Amino acid sequence: MARAPQPQPAVVLPPALKRRVPKVSDLAPLMQFKKPEFSKTARLKRASTIWELRDMAKRRTPRAPFDYTDGAAEEEITLRRARQAFQDIEFRPGILRDVSTIDLRTDILGQESRLPFGIAPTGFTRMMQSEGEYAGSQAAEAAGIPYTLSTMGTASIEDVATAAPNGRNWFQLYLWTDRDRSLELIERAAKAGNDTLMVTVDTAVAGARLRDVRNGMTIPPALTIKTVLDASYRPAWWFNFLTHEPLTFASLSRYTGTVADLINSMFDPTLTYEDLDWLRETWKGKLVVKGIQTVEDARKVVDHGADGIILSNHGGRQLDRAPIPFHLLPEVTAALKADNSKAAVMLDTGIMSGADIVAALALGADFALIGRAYLYGLMAGGREGVDRTIQILEKDMTRTMALLGVSKISDLNPDHVRLLQR
Repeated sequence: MARAPQPQPAVVLPPALKRRVPKVSDLAPLMQFKKPEFSKTARLKRASTIWELRDMAKRRTPRAPFDYTDGAAEEEITLRRARQAFQDIEFRPGILRDVSTIDLRTDILGQESRLPFGIAPTGFTRMMQSEGEYAGSQAAEAAGIPYTLSTMGTASIEDVATAAPNGRNWFQLYLWTDRDRSLELIERAAKAGNDTLMVTVDTAVAGARLRDVRNGMTIPPALTIKTVLDASYRPAWWFNFLTHEPLTFASLSRYTGTVADLINSMFDPTLTYEDLDWLRETWKGKLVVKGIQTVEDARKVVDHGADGIILSNHGGRQLDRAPIPFHLLPEVTAALKADNSKAAVMLDTGIMSGADIVAALALGADFALIGRAYLYGLMAGGREGVDRTIQILEKDMTRTMALLGVSKISDLNPDHVRLLQR
């Protein structure tokens, strides 16, 4: 005979799960509607990454100047690989470390920098946004980091020194076939208080920057039917462009034409180590060589008197399929260490977050330089946009180091990063 089912005990709900009519006092804390904010400051504050600043920049900037910043040479393989290189790592954190205070200060070329990165030289900067080099140099001054003015900049050496009188200003030099004009620039840079001369050595000829070719990129931008239609979606850019001083190369003579034609007509394809020796004798400050892409060249420029090197493939804008600075970094640092060299090792290309910079420092870099990341901020919001770029990178770095269990830059080492195999 089957047993009768036993009655189940009643389920007693916790008080928090019992249904009730909500009280007005319960709803009040939830009814917090924020007033819409449309200011530039509020818009930039919503950007939490450099990629989000890039999206803002693309919406606000005509195609030709945006693509000049965003693009690279030929199929843009080098640029994609450079960015992928920073993704193909694994951080290896330490635990139970005191990371209540994170110190991002570092020494570079004999002086302290509040952050371990600076602003790289970029040409035609006022074409991206009318505040151009003035915004970059003043933001760098406020952040306590170096700013580098390009030979092909759209603000003069003297004007940048006036705009950021307390900043650490560096000058980037393209050596011309006309050495007297090069010497004039060197003397102006020294007189204006620049403590570092950065000579770029990877522009014997111009790279094939196909986006610029397709866009008909000229200096200054030409008003064609295509650019006028493009401008209709970006009226603020054109208003700023047309109501400020005309765009010129402040360190050069007035020039009109394509970027590639300018490079091919001005810069010296016969440049050799003898010219580097001449620079070392001429320039009394710190000398940095930008565009190093092999271990052998890194060693050689140091032997010829360079105080620092920048591992750089020009942001992928010259030779496509060039070596990736981040990949090259461990070999170069090991080689220079074996030589007992004190030369500073810096790098650029592909950096889009503070975590990228932390990874580079862990693998032996002394410093990093940002180009595109800074220009995205500039295009997104002028000086405030550059400030926001620096804030994002600083916050990224602080968080990444805390999670790695590292409280200061000097404690970073190769054990904190593992390169993954693809």
